[in-house]
Amino acid sequence: MSGWQALPDELPPEVRHFVEQLRQLKDRTGLSLVALGARTAYSKSSWHRYLNATQPPPRQAVAALCRIAGLDTADAERFGVRWELAVEAWPRPTAEPTRAAGGEKGENGKESERYEDDPTLPWWDEPPKERASAMNRLLLAAALLLVLVLLLGLAGAVASG
Repeated sequence: MSGWQALPDELPPEVRHFVEQLRQLKDRTGLSLVALGARTAYSKSSWHRYLNATQPPPRQAVAALCRIAGLDTADAERFGVRWELAVEAWPRPTAEPTRAAGGEKGENGKESERYEDDPTLPWWDEPPKERASAMNRLLLAAALLLVLVLLLGLAGAVASG
């Protein structure tokens, strides 16, 4: 793996292994970062961040690299599993979250900090509590939509006799 900058010592082993494998896969393509960016939906600078472990790559970026490298389905699936393990272990940024407008009062009476509803915020930076809350809202909306469709179907059946 000559030519690559050294990975940070504090990286978890899952992340280190994944990034090393990702680097080998990129080297196997023979493409530069510019060429890789041109053949995928991810820029040269994004690939630089992914291959130097400063940011986890999206699953789609890994899948695109697997396709370009010519991996068969089984090997690409194994790469997907490595990606899942790495993203789960990936170190979270130490930057403080931004203060949302009209923040909620915490237990100590002070305004608590939480992430703003920012669609550009990657899912791995979203606090788990908010992720669960968003999932619950999505499930509730799906259940309500299902009930509405059933009621409309029942009303249509009654109207048509």
